Amino acid sequence: MHTPSVPRPEYPRPQFVRRDWLNLNGTWQFETDQGDSGLERGLLDRDLTGEILVPFAPESELSGVGDTDFLEAVWYRRRFTPPAAWAGRRVLLHFGAVDHDTTVWVDGTEVVRHRGGFTPFTADLGDLAPAGREVEITVRARDPKSGPQARGKQAIQYANHDCNYTRTTGIWQTVWAEPVADVHLRRPRITPDLAGAAFDVELPLSSNRPGHRVRAVLSDDAGEVCRAEVRADLDLAPGLRLALPEDRRREWSPEDPFLYGLRLELLDADGEAADTVESYAGLRAVGIRGKAVLLNGRPRFQRLVLDQGWYPDGLMTAPSDEALVRDIELAMEAGFNGARLHQKVFEERFLYHADRLGYLVWGEFGDWGCEVGGSSGDNQRPDASFVAQWLEAVERDYSHPSIVGWCPLNETYQKLHDRITQLDDVTRAMFLATKAMDTSRPVIDASGYSHRVLETDVYDSHTYEQDPAAFRQLVSGLAKGEPFVNAYENGAAYSQPYRGQPYFVSEFGGIWWDPEAAAEQSGRDRTLSWGYGDRVRTEDEFHERFAGLTGVLLEDPEMFGYCYTQLTDVFQEQNGVYRFDRGTKLDIARVREAQLRPAAIERPDAG
Repeated sequence: MHTPSVPRPEYPRPQFVRRDWLNLNGTWQFETDQGDSGLERGLLDRDLTGEILVPFAPESELSGVGDTDFLEAVWYRRRFTPPAAWAGRRVLLHFGAVDHDTTVWVDGTEVVRHRGGFTPFTADLGDLAPAGREVEITVRARDPKSGPQARGKQAIQYANHDCNYTRTTGIWQTVWAEPVADVHLRRPRITPDLAGAAFDVELPLSSNRPGHRVRAVLSDDAGEVCRAEVRADLDLAPGLRLALPEDRRREWSPEDPFLYGLRLELLDADGEAADTVESYAGLRAVGIRGKAVLLNGRPRFQRLVLDQGWYPDGLMTAPSDEALVRDIELAMEAGFNGARLHQKVFEERFLYHADRLGYLVWGEFGDWGCEVGGSSGDNQRPDASFVAQWLEAVERDYSHPSIVGWCPLNETYQKLHDRITQLDDVTRAMFLATKAMDTSRPVIDASGYSHRVLETDVYDSHTYEQDPAAFRQLVSGLAKGEPFVNAYENGAAYSQPYRGQPYFVSEFGGIWWDPEAAAEQSGRDRTLSWGYGDRVRTEDEFHERFAGLTGVLLEDPEMFGYCYTQLTDVFQEQNGVYRFDRGTKLDIARVREAQLRPAAIERPDAG
């Protein structure tokens, strides 16, 4: 439910859809609280002095605020009236993402606290929001600039620098409300079983009630495929198995990203629907055979692109749903079949579009921000909140077929020595927690640099060597079990040794190409423009280098994929295939042609 004036009006949770809902984006009262003294100064009890357009962060142009200074705390307020048609049901107030530590009050009563800038949270308003009566929501978001915090690519200096960008504070994804019965469905886990030609559906409930049942109905373009129903008065999370008839089985793949419709129902003792949710599912399998990562039992070379998910006017928030779709389409036009969703938990609607377009993605966490300085052997100290936030992300995104792997950490650089450190503990905790939550996908303990878990499912490295011949020499040892591994300049190790896992170079390229800078600047002025290595002088030189670097990896029969840096320019980082505004700066047909050469690991005789 929305009005045309509401920004980002689309339903924010496409894999768990209820009919009744209310989009609360739009104009809210707003005030910056630079000293984080607002509670003492009465901001909870009075009108705020400014306005902001939610869901855009105050640092962004689209918010109408555009304040890019450090914002220690910010406050929001708006009123809304639950519709009369919601009478007799509880109101859930949802926040897609708020950066970073959030407290929410309704009519002055605290209803929820949440830490983490990337993951959703919900307040059950209980009796505080009866249908037909206006209520007031107040939100305070704290975003301290010091201490360990999962920030992703947000700059910790005042200005943008290197590969760090304008900060995001406060609300940056959709705020919305929906009514539910006292006993209702919670987020399901939908697990495809390709070998068994079935879907396993776990349906958590808010509570059990005598006589209740749950039902799942799977459908395709021709109508109902199958259904299953079990008691809901015994288990807190009843399980259902939807077995597919042989003539209705259709694999999900990039070539045919087919999605089954899935209706989930909680039935009361009279057989009436107490809760109904619409969802979808894709039938596919991810596996490992030797050095190959398999999709539906076959080696699939992953031609990934690093996607930062930033926009000139919305920062971490896409200006529109169409912008999310366009980023996937642009990547596919350039020959990529997927992405590392880098240093950010993307909006869930991005994953929905990846599901329906057949775009392979690695779910990643925005873990940068755990650097505390000090000894090179104890300089990274992610805390328990990193684990908690990452598990919220995995729980949210578990059922998306487009996700083919999990990456909880990235470039956690720390010298490996004979003491177990906080980084070791948290890396292992995040790896094991991911494996406990999801046994169906591979997990990499950390992308690049500090591999601290011996049994990590896959192994990788990052290198921005720009000369194809030198690049080939650097990564040529994989067949001998001696792949390129990131290390300190003096040779000291970051990582536990490689043990024969599937391997890919998950960051490379980053070719510095800025046509305007090439014409106007001399030398290596990285204030206005930068990329990796020496800037190419012409577009032809770019294509020659790109084809050379990708060719090295495509031709290696031991390499299961790569991830090229990056999809778009981002502020001063001018190493994208497209411009920051998504405009064209290269002959994309040539980029595509270079990538679509056959991959050695996909040959029938490979492995």
